[in-house]
Amino acid sequence: MIEFKSFTLNNGLKVIVHEDPTTQIAVLNILYDVGSRDEDPGKTGFAHLFEHLMFGGSQNIPNYDEPLQLAGGENNAFTSPDITNYYLTLPAQNLETGFWLESDRMLGLSFDPKVLEVQRKVVIEEFKQRYLNQPYGDVWLKLRPIAYKRHSYQWPTIGKEISHIETATMEDVRAFFKKHYVPNQAIMVVAGNVRFDEVKALSEKWFGPIPSGADYHRSLPTEPAQNEKRFISVSAEVPTDALYMVYHIPGKFDERYYAADLTSDILGRGKSSRLYQKLVRDRSIFSSISASVTGSIDPGLLVINGKVSDNISIEQAEEEVQRVVDEFLKEGVGAEELEKVKNQAEASLIFSEVEVLNRAMNLAMATLSGNTNLVNEEADKIQAVDVEQLNSVAREVLALNNCTIMHYRSKQKQK
Repeated sequence: MIEFKSFTLNNGLKVIVHEDPTTQIAVLNILYDVGSRDEDPGKTGFAHLFEHLMFGGSQNIPNYDEPLQLAGGENNAFTSPDITNYYLTLPAQNLETGFWLESDRMLGLSFDPKVLEVQRKVVIEEFKQRYLNQPYGDVWLKLRPIAYKRHSYQWPTIGKEISHIETATMEDVRAFFKKHYVPNQAIMVVAGNVRFDEVKALSEKWFGPIPSGADYHRSLPTEPAQNEKRFISVSAEVPTDALYMVYHIPGKFDERYYAADLTSDILGRGKSSRLYQKLVRDRSIFSSISASVTGSIDPGLLVINGKVSDNISIEQAEEEVQRVVDEFLKEGVGAEELEKVKNQAEASLIFSEVEVLNRAMNLAMATLSGNTNLVNEEADKIQAVDVEQLNSVAREVLALNNCTIMHYRSKQKQK
């Protein structure tokens, strides 16, 4: 059980406090309700660009890292299709330093043209290194636009193409900041060796004066139900063929999400999963294979991906995966197998809450769902999935007309 208290400032900033006197550190986690799904299709990659820009200094603090390091702190951030999350840890007695730093960049980020140019180059280089020049790095650049026809999950967080970052103007950047990086679009979790009254006072002092922004009403296009099998084949200089099969699933806060997540565990979580047992251990069709879910807030994807063994064609590999899927749909899951994956999932959830930083992040995401106590309800929701529900969701999700397939062929193998 993660204990918490909460309050909301007049400017709309939601604050969650989790007191843990057993640790000597404090965590300050700020989740901004903006991700790549909120971008203009012609100007993508902005949420990720801002992940970098927010460390470029504010109007009053030119170097964000230096004062934090002097206070014994560390920081980082990540962007997803749904959110942008910034977090720092520092000795609890230096908590106010974190409030000072985070409030100042929310109030007045530095829009120094030099900072924009530096971070633009960093993001472009990251795009090239991680997505264009790395084996299989462009999978999601190519696969997402096939799996999604309308929704803005069509592109990864890095963006559709480098040119969108290359041509981003200061006017574009300012407008994106003003729209999304405001108190009423943020959730702040303060956790660790802190006291509620102290956090409330510091929040009022440092964040209270920041004006709220205009309300952002998200109205993204709904992805229509997929009603036909989709296919894409690409070739590149990669070590071996890779197979990707993706299926649309309910969003993260949908009650059916847990059954879809457990379905992926049954198929491809670890060496006891069906795909690994049948296609890696028993028959060596793949050198590795796994299944997972994207965990998106809007309807996401169940992803099966594997590296095909050298003596096997990718067409045969796909047929073998489909055989395992068909067998699963025909037989269904038994009570014992379901209990095993539910216990694995619950154990992972409990283990993730050992670190106070993870607890803070989980509290922020739960708050975004509209129910902060979801952080304490997830284990029960996992255990509540029964055989009938899982088999029903599996039949819906794993239908062939709900599947998009990518054959990622190795040019080396074709030689």
